[in-house]
Amino acid sequence: MNKQPKRILLKISGEALAKGSDFTFNFDKVREICDVISRCAKTGVQVAVVCGAGNIWRGRQAEKKMDRVRADYMGMFATCINALCIVDFLNQIDTPAVALSAVASQPEYIEGYTKEKAIRHLEEGKVVVFAGGTGNPCFSTDTGAVLRAVEIEADRVLFAKAVSHIYNRDPRDENSTLPLYKYEYLSFKDILAQDLTAIDTTATAFCLANDLPIYVFGLDDPENILRAASGEVVGTIVYGGESKILEE
Repeated sequence: MNKQPKRILLKISGEALAKGSDFTFNFDKVREICDVISRCAKTGVQVAVVCGAGNIWRGRQAEKKMDRVRADYMGMFATCINALCIVDFLNQIDTPAVALSAVASQPEYIEGYTKEKAIRHLEEGKVVVFAGGTGNPCFSTDTGAVLRAVEIEADRVLFAKAVSHIYNRDPRDENSTLPLYKYEYLSFKDILAQDLTAIDTTATAFCLANDLPIYVFGLDDPENILRAASGEVVGTIVYGGESKILEE
């Protein structure tokens, strides 16, 4: 599990593209993330990316004010904007990249998604950026990420988060009386049984069913992407084995 994989899928949040800025994108941060993705691809690992849309729109913003399905489609279209941004920055640093969408296509810029097309691009050495989630409402981009990972036969899913590890409870909860600790390894069964919400429950269950390991780590240091892709133990690894608390 810790050896360098052939193919990975990286999930990053939309907020990560805007961090430190009052605007939709912090272009310095986008450039920093894309630089690491580029270097990762140049090691020979095939890289696919899924990005959320929290920097633009979240369906839950419209709760009780809009139709849920229509609000979710707005979010899926917003991921297309982020995908085009990532592709553009990768192209600027001479890294071939292509965007594939499950909900909209414009042949000059964003192609319609098919598994076969995605794998062909990956095998040609391009970074593939998936947009449009699963193509259906009511599913998170976490679930869309693991679905695409299974379809393209990725060896692992990398979740770049705002936290460095998965914790036993919300580390921001100052009123909790539970001791706080973080996991180095976490079993699929434990993350579901304890209702740990660092990853969408549907996405976790899907990885369990397909024996697909998940690496969860902090994006404060984008180099973590390269470390996880090259086989280092970074952050928390969610897998089919036994849970292990990180000893500080």
